[in-house]
Amino acid sequence: MSDVLAELAKVLEARKLADPDESYVASLHAKGLNKILEKVGEEATETLLAAKDLANQAESNKAAAKSDLVYETADLWFHTLVMLSHLGLGPEDVLRELARRFDLSGLVEKAARQQHPG
Repeated sequence: MSDVLAELAKVLEARKLADPDESYVASLHAKGLNKILEKVGEEATETLLAAKDLANQAESNKAAAKSDLVYETADLWFHTLVMLSHLGLGPEDVLRELARRFDLSGLVEKAARQQHPG
């Protein structure tokens, strides 16, 4: 796991126990899973819109649009990591799943999921 993800996972775990009045992450945990999922959905939408904006930008404006997309993607990843943490999971679980897929054709993996959902 990357050092950034490992360190962020540690911080997120520590902040779960912080005072919700002093920590944004603690406040999300205190509000519960539905609020965390709402934030993930909001950030996903903002990321999609930023990607669409980038695709529609003239070449001269792409630098700012790329920066916006990276910013929104970071927000999405952050809130997704909060969600995973809330559910007792972390980035290492996702990275392990991605590593498992390295030698697996995406088409084969997709077909296997359709045959055995869940």
